[in-house]
Amino acid sequence: MQRFSEYRIMWIMVFFDLPTETKKDRKIYTNFRDKLIKDGFTMFQFSIYLRHCASRENAEVHIKRVKSFLPPAGQIGILCITDKQFGNMELFIGKKEKEITTPYQQLELF
Repeated sequence: MQRFSEYRIMWIMVFFDLPTETKKDRKIYTNFRDKLIKDGFTMFQFSIYLRHCASRENAEVHIKRVKSFLPPAGQIGILCITDKQFGNMELFIGKKEKEITTPYQQLELF
């Protein structure tokens, strides 16, 4: 198996809809978002964050970490897809198609 197969490389997507009515709710929302960013996630849309992972095993580590800091209220979804599936995504701004760009280059040190 190739080391950098598009079927081995994974993307984690975290979708969330958290309450923001009170000051405490907004603090919980900000804390959750900050922890995602600290763990290497990048904003894809307002409540959708992405993270590139070199393997399924690496993705499972980050999924477990996200589950460890889930807020007490709100809806959160976690989706793990292959790099091949991510590359098949079509993005549009209005009716105009937008080219997919990787949020950042993932480097692996040996």
